[in-house]
Amino acid sequence: MIKNYFKTAYRTLLKNKGFTVLNILGLSLGLASCLLIIFYVVDELSYDRYNTKASRIYRVNEDLKLGENNVLYAVCMPPLAQTLKNDFPYVENAVRLKIGGSRHVKKGGVNILENKTVFADPSLFSVFTLPMINGSPATALTEPNSVVLTETTAKKYFNSTNVAGKILTFDDNIFYKITGVIRDLPRQSHFNFDFFISMSTLPDSRSTEWLRSDYNTYVLFKNAGDHKKLEAALPAFLNKYSGEQMQAQLKMSMAAFEKGGSFFRLNLTPLTDIHLKSNRTGELGPNSTTQYVYIFSAIALFILLIACVNFMNLSTARSANRAREVGVRKVLGSLKKHLIAQFLTESILVAFAATVIALIAAIALLPAFNQLSGKDIIVNSQTMVWLVPALLLIVLVVGALAGSYPAFYLSAFQPIHVLKGKLSTGFKGSGLRSFLVILQFSISIFLIVGTLVIYNQLNYIQTKNLGYNRNQVLIVQNTFELGNQANVFKQEIKQLPGVANATMTGFLPTSNWKSTAIFFKDAAFDQKKALFPQTWEVDEDYIKTLDMKMATGRTFSDQILSDSSGIILNESAAKFLGLKSPLNKPLYRSNGGKQDLSNSKKYHIIGVVRDFNFSSLRDVISPMVLVLAHNTGALSIRVNTKNLPVLLSQIKDKWKSLTPNVQINFSFMDQDFDASYRAEQRVGTIFIVFTALAIIIACLGLFGLAAYAAEQRTKEIGIRKILGASVAAIAGMLSFDFIKLVLIAILISLPVGWFLMNKWLQEFAYRVNIQWWVLVLAGFISIFIALITIGFQSIKAALSNPVKSLRSE
Repeated sequence: MIKNYFKTAYRTLLKNKGFTVLNILGLSLGLASCLLIIFYVVDELSYDRYNTKASRIYRVNEDLKLGENNVLYAVCMPPLAQTLKNDFPYVENAVRLKIGGSRHVKKGGVNILENKTVFADPSLFSVFTLPMINGSPATALTEPNSVVLTETTAKKYFNSTNVAGKILTFDDNIFYKITGVIRDLPRQSHFNFDFFISMSTLPDSRSTEWLRSDYNTYVLFKNAGDHKKLEAALPAFLNKYSGEQMQAQLKMSMAAFEKGGSFFRLNLTPLTDIHLKSNRTGELGPNSTTQYVYIFSAIALFILLIACVNFMNLSTARSANRAREVGVRKVLGSLKKHLIAQFLTESILVAFAATVIALIAAIALLPAFNQLSGKDIIVNSQTMVWLVPALLLIVLVVGALAGSYPAFYLSAFQPIHVLKGKLSTGFKGSGLRSFLVILQFSISIFLIVGTLVIYNQLNYIQTKNLGYNRNQVLIVQNTFELGNQANVFKQEIKQLPGVANATMTGFLPTSNWKSTAIFFKDAAFDQKKALFPQTWEVDEDYIKTLDMKMATGRTFSDQILSDSSGIILNESAAKFLGLKSPLNKPLYRSNGGKQDLSNSKKYHIIGVVRDFNFSSLRDVISPMVLVLAHNTGALSIRVNTKNLPVLLSQIKDKWKSLTPNVQINFSFMDQDFDASYRAEQRVGTIFIVFTALAIIIACLGLFGLAAYAAEQRTKEIGIRKILGASVAAIAGMLSFDFIKLVLIAILISLPVGWFLMNKWLQEFAYRVNIQWWVLVLAGFISIFIALITIGFQSIKAALSNPVKSLRSE
């Protein structure tokens, strides 16, 4: 019996080639799109799960509120890790990581700039799963000036992984002994470094300060539920160890500190939540957000739903063509359950064929999708372990879901009515079919609205006045490598033709350099009047080079000695302090630890710069203080030349004359800015691509429905033509039924699209408003697409010869 079901299904599908091709093409497109999105979502959800102890690893975070200033840190105090391990028996181990910054590593006679360096405790390999292929994990990071390399890095410098015991030279004269080589970190890791340097190399790592934060600290619990015990114990623990230092530096107890409206707290984040749910100051790398996972999951579901709706619509639209077959089968004794089984078999066969094609297409398109999404997804044997069962489940679910209504609908026909030709035909014969078309186009129109809003927001990001001019600014990185010659380099560069100005500092709106300090309006250090701003060290050319505007006052000058104690606020800082006339007003800065008030310096305000965006446009511009200081992090050069290659060559020559063994590295500020919003740009591009696919799939179904509707009304069309109806009138009549449904879909989807996309825009502090024309344009696009899809079939039917359709009457 089952064999007969498959044989009959195969013959039926082969007999109706057009129907079969449309269904398989629509389903395969939908499933291929769905598979690609599933690969993306699975990749996002798999971060840090390569660690065998992932369920027991948590990161310790710090939350600080001082007055009206609230900062969330991913870093903690130097002694925290070891103290937690000593004080709590359910803490199995703890490890600290601290970003090492950029280092030059010598290979032959050339110094290569390496940015992926980190200091780590010896317990690193006991907490995280980092398989070592050369060396001993137990002793690899115990000695000062020892380093563990990744497999690729070892091959890069030695063409071998058997390098334990060899020496690497850092920054010209610091020697590090290689004590191990580990496998390359999986891409699905929230940190990704090439050089793991022993923490004991840093004298600062042995600090006992409890009021400073610069170490990423991870805790491994003995049991999965022990984190709840530690969270409950953290307030008393923090008060015990930080209370004495807080009393000495803040001149108050923790209780008094909190009574004033401030707080200083520790909390935990599960390791597997960091990538999608953490965006704190001091992260080890850029993280993503669950929002994108939800968005893409919804798109995958929408596309799959549209593909299934296509199948159901096309199957029920063909009901008139198969009605006599059902009637004859029932007269000859076929039971309803056998007919249902037959139609479900056809549906599952189509779903199986579409799934096979979709899998092949998804694998073939994976490299292009990786480039589009910035991922490195591969399909291997491990992927197949979950993918094959998932695909089989998809075949059964999609086949049963898409074929269920046609199966029950067709099998319910009464033989006597069918054989007498009383079965209703035409598009109006099914209310459910109309509902499904509305559903399809509602989803498609919503995706069109989403695409237009995302495009407008990305365009706004690219064109918004940021408060500084990022164009034509060349950034020479790591000028600290020049040592005492850094300022000489700056002055020589400023003399070159084509250079308008230059400023030397690592604190730039497009860089990752961040620093904070505490300022008070008076020497009483009242925490309610505290300012906790970004505090950047700049030179006298900073504001001019970046083309910033002063709201009041002046910029720094190297001719005015008192500017060493002068500061420039941004408008947000002046507003926060309530200073209507800020010039020459004093501010007092803590010069000890981040929360140390025992050593302070008095500053005077010399100017207020207009607000400029120095972080993501998702965030409101926060208070900023600029201080005059010698910082050699980078040299930013405003260029004014049409012959950029010549200028770049001259800059390289100047660099080489001062430090011949160190490679120069540079970038352009506008490119760095674009890179900081690459995630949003990729999301926008992916959204556009999959929206286009969803519309194509919906149009395939609409095309098939229009063809069957025209086919079932051929006699009516013939009679109308004989009675004098024009081609335009007939085409309009055939199109009206569909356009009416599209209009209903517009009325449903536009308010929903506006509400949901407006909610998405709330994530941005600086955003576009959804204009009325966006909704109107989305509606016109959907109507235009529907007309193009339906129009071909309508005009074809209207142009047909009425003699052919009526000759049997």
